[in-house]
Amino acid sequence: MAEDSDLERTEPASAKRLSMARDDGNIPRSRELSTFAVTMTGVALLMVLGEKIALFLSNTMRQLFTFDQTVVHSVEPVLVRFKESIFGALWALAPFFAGLALVAIFVPMLVGGWNLTFKAIEPNFGKLNPLSGIKRLVSLNAATEGLKAMLKSMLIGGIATWYIWNERAEIIGLLTLPLETGMVKMSQMIIHTFFIVTFAMILLVALDVPYQLWSYHKKLRMTKEEVKQEYKESEGSPEVKGRIRQMQREAARKRMMQEVPKANVIVTNPTHYAVALKYDDGMRAPQVVAKGSLKLAEKIIESGKEHRVTVMRSPSFARALYFHSELGEDIPPQLYSAAAQVLAYVFQLKNYQSSGGVAPVFPDKLEVPDELDPLSKRKQDSAPEESH
Repeated sequence: MAEDSDLERTEPASAKRLSMARDDGNIPRSRELSTFAVTMTGVALLMVLGEKIALFLSNTMRQLFTFDQTVVHSVEPVLVRFKESIFGALWALAPFFAGLALVAIFVPMLVGGWNLTFKAIEPNFGKLNPLSGIKRLVSLNAATEGLKAMLKSMLIGGIATWYIWNERAEIIGLLTLPLETGMVKMSQMIIHTFFIVTFAMILLVALDVPYQLWSYHKKLRMTKEEVKQEYKESEGSPEVKGRIRQMQREAARKRMMQEVPKANVIVTNPTHYAVALKYDDGMRAPQVVAKGSLKLAEKIIESGKEHRVTVMRSPSFARALYFHSELGEDIPPQLYSAAAQVLAYVFQLKNYQSSGGVAPVFPDKLEVPDELDPLSKRKQDSAPEESH
């Protein structure tokens, strides 16, 4: 049962999947919205510009088919007049077609937004597969589109039939009107009919837009396994991330080991912890250049001895430095005094080894606050229980 649920597309599409779909040209679109907007715009433009366009075209046709003696005996004037008439007609219809073009371009952006991609027109021979074509024919989408076509035909046809039936008296009366008056009246009736029929398409738009959005997101739904796989691809699989962290630790460890020869002293536990300190003139406080525990501590001590860095045993100071200091940073102010004692001993020891004289005294008791030494804190916490 769990495997079946993992294969069901129950999860909403992720942002990455939606972005990939847009890149492929797959975005929600409503044909009914575009059809309604273009048709309504055409009707509105005809209502506003129709009379002017009709008058201009009528004058153009009259001029085109009015001949005089010069035109009859020569072909050239006819061709010139024909060319002028064609350009004049196009110029008269330009506002109408420009308005339709703008609406056809910008209205679809209301559903799905703007998307410029050429993947949708790339050759895809998979679309030529007859099995895929048959599957599309019997799909839910095909049934829905067929139902919408039937509903549209019934709605538009029914409203057009109802309007024509109610206006049948006026339509018959057109036969009794003069030609020009009848043409104007008929044009008004046609525009009126188109306006009513187009306005009725709002019902189809109100149904189609939500359906297209729902259908689009339904097709892009993901299975739980796909969600997990996408997360692994985007965030990286645990194995790869673990390997990267391991490599980063190894690189940091190599860089740290390269700093050990530059240290002035290595403070040890003696084997559990090792911390290398460096102090130069101009530094505000000693800095930790390397630290480690167990095997890493042994490597730090070996590297220090190999490069003649002083290694001294001070368990409490080593523990305090290990747990309360960071690589490349100054030691805590509470340990300044202990560090000063250690560095003074190291500098005196080096001077003694090079020039002789009185041997320095090893600082047995360093001023290390108990709250910075984990072992000391554990002893304090267990003291009441022991006394009890």
